[in-house]
Amino acid sequence: MVQPGHVRQTDAPGTLEPPDVTVIVVNWNVRELLQRCLESVKTHTRRYGHPRLHTIVIDNASSDGSAEMVRSRFPEATLVINLDNVGFGRAVNQAIAMATGRYCLLLNPDAEVLDSAIAAMTAYLDNHSEVGLVGPQLLNPDRTAQSSLRRFPTRRTAFVESTVLQRYLPRARVLQRYYCEDLAPNQVHEVDWLVGACLLVRRATIQEVGGLDETFFMYSEEMEWCHRIKRAGWKVVYLPVPQVVHHHGQSSDQDVAARHIHFQDSKCKVIAMMYGRWMGALLRVFLLGTYVFQLIEECVKLALGHKRQMRRQRVGVLWQVLRSGLRG
Repeated sequence: MVQPGHVRQTDAPGTLEPPDVTVIVVNWNVRELLQRCLESVKTHTRRYGHPRLHTIVIDNASSDGSAEMVRSRFPEATLVINLDNVGFGRAVNQAIAMATGRYCLLLNPDAEVLDSAIAAMTAYLDNHSEVGLVGPQLLNPDRTAQSSLRRFPTRRTAFVESTVLQRYLPRARVLQRYYCEDLAPNQVHEVDWLVGACLLVRRATIQEVGGLDETFFMYSEEMEWCHRIKRAGWKVVYLPVPQVVHHHGQSSDQDVAARHIHFQDSKCKVIAMMYGRWMGALLRVFLLGTYVFQLIEECVKLALGHKRQMRRQRVGVLWQVLRSGLRG
């Protein structure tokens, strides 16, 4: 059995030279997807040889045998096992402190690298010194395009996106702007930020702006990071040719109430950072109101006998969310 806190430090595979890219994977109870993720990185190394890769896996106290799988199947990787789930940002920063590559690749455990994606992103950063962070095109498991380009939220966006209002305003202009629906996914774009399933970041950029903000347990940390990166004068760029399959939300779906709490708490924090504490507080009150509305809605449907088991589960989740005050 692999003991919590165990670190196995290795050199980059097959070389005494420092790696070009340190691949950082933070895992929580998605063993099968993690295995596929790491296999895709290993396949990239076997096929292309360049850039030199070294993988660090930070396991946030998984109980599904993830750490044992990494130890037995991927001995070339460095494995760190945390005693507790310390959150995504803190775990990434653990790996950044250990990284020796010129670039750091933040790769979700539910993502799979296709073809020469890492090599293509590395080559782009090698040739564009003004760019601090790049991300590939994300694909759904059926290989359809997954939305990943984003603009920073406006005050209005915050009150619509991922709230009950989005149900009634799915084509609102604020959402189209936020999701960059005016930008063709088959072209290179400089953007505000990118969904963080796969991000290649220049080490010099990290040294200038710092790592992820650990006050975000999960969600919105990549938005806040890109905000700092752009304020420091670096560009954030989306690349359509490198592609990565993203099995969206596999870790967070294990605890639906916690997913809502952490998502909305992080959203309030980032809005407070961008627009002031009063705006963050106002958004939190508004969001709590939307959960009260949803709870009443589910209770009425339960009383009418509509899909009772599902309604009971939703009522339980919504009650947990409200009791938290949206504070993760």
